[in-house]
Amino acid sequence: MSSVDNNANEIRHGRTAHNMSSSSLRKKSDLTLVSKIRFPCLRRCLANIQEVILGTKLSVLFPAIPLAIIGQCFGFAEPWVFALSLLGLTPLAERVSFLTEQIAFYTGPTVGGLLNATCGNATELIIAIFALYGRKIDVVKYSLLGSILSNLLLVLGTSLFCGGIANLRKEQKYDRKQADVNSLLLLLALLCHMLPLLFKYAAASSDITAKATLQLSRASSIVMLIGYFAYLVFQLWTHREFFEAQEDDDDVTEETPVIGFWSGFAWLVGMTAIIALLSEFVVGTIEDASNSWGISVSFISIILLPIVGNAAEHAGAIIFAFKNKLDISLGVALGSATQIAVFVVPLCVIISWIMGITMDLNFNLLETGSLALAIIATAFTLQDGTSHYMKGFVLLLCYFVIGACFFLIKNLNYQFNPENKIKTKRIY
Repeated sequence: MSSVDNNANEIRHGRTAHNMSSSSLRKKSDLTLVSKIRFPCLRRCLANIQEVILGTKLSVLFPAIPLAIIGQCFGFAEPWVFALSLLGLTPLAERVSFLTEQIAFYTGPTVGGLLNATCGNATELIIAIFALYGRKIDVVKYSLLGSILSNLLLVLGTSLFCGGIANLRKEQKYDRKQADVNSLLLLLALLCHMLPLLFKYAAASSDITAKATLQLSRASSIVMLIGYFAYLVFQLWTHREFFEAQEDDDDVTEETPVIGFWSGFAWLVGMTAIIALLSEFVVGTIEDASNSWGISVSFISIILLPIVGNAAEHAGAIIFAFKNKLDISLGVALGSATQIAVFVVPLCVIISWIMGITMDLNFNLLETGSLALAIIATAFTLQDGTSHYMKGFVLLLCYFVIGACFFLIKNLNYQFNPENKIKTKRIY
């Protein structure tokens, strides 16, 4: 048996929740017409295009990508460019997951798992990097906070609610082992966010507070990154069975690779470049979209960006909740929230440090309070290993209240800046 077949069998019996969630939105390509082409190079090229572009149920959104590029080049209204860029990012996130899984067939599940962990939240990370480059620190913080809140309250809440409604007469259970690990890491992230905020009220001098907050944030970011790499070791090597999604034969859509290794790598690089381009459009037009639509930047960043950017992954989690496969739904929601909280957020702090930009972990009182209550509510929801629709409904209500708060907050335009002792405009 070849190494590819061995890797395929190993991946087949050890796929993660993210792999399963993304695969639920894929569709089998019909290569009958392509196979009749006489020229091998052209045949392989068209087969790759059909597998990558048309192999997803979200392929209908791909036209938004060239439309966004055309709109940016020819000076279309920036709110339209913003909306088209958001729509274009939706299928790209799912395709990145597909490509990393294809590459894993050749590299093995461990390397594939590392690649998936790196690229799993590529959209959020790239948007954050472009926002950092544009000195839009508030957009960075809002978008990352929104991703965590969206996964914990909206995705998990919708999954538990829909799963409970669809399985009223069935007992819904899930394995708490993975949920407990993710909850611990989320609490670590919450601690690292709360301490810089408390510095603001504990220190007597605002100058000392600003410097100490920044130093503590950088130290805490290093600690979180160490925790994340320990989490990867735990997930991919020592306790891999905790994170393997249990699946039926009907759930398997990709048992063998459908594109070659170098083709998958080239497509992955190309998709990442397009994500970077659209992310630049999103960051550059978000304030104009806010002014045009009369919606605060905080609401767009915290609510709209995560919903649209992660729509494919979220849909997959809800689909498996309907099938009473809550372990997969929890793996997607909690796994994404954990990755954002203990990897993407501290990585952005370190990147801003390298770039000479001041970004700390003080997300301000309202934002940090919302994060704390979301994590606590989620931890209470998952404490007994069983589920029903009422748990999901309460999480959704929490999300709607937080969304309403940030929708109405645009009138609060100023915050105290302890670094220069003046009142500065805060982007809401």
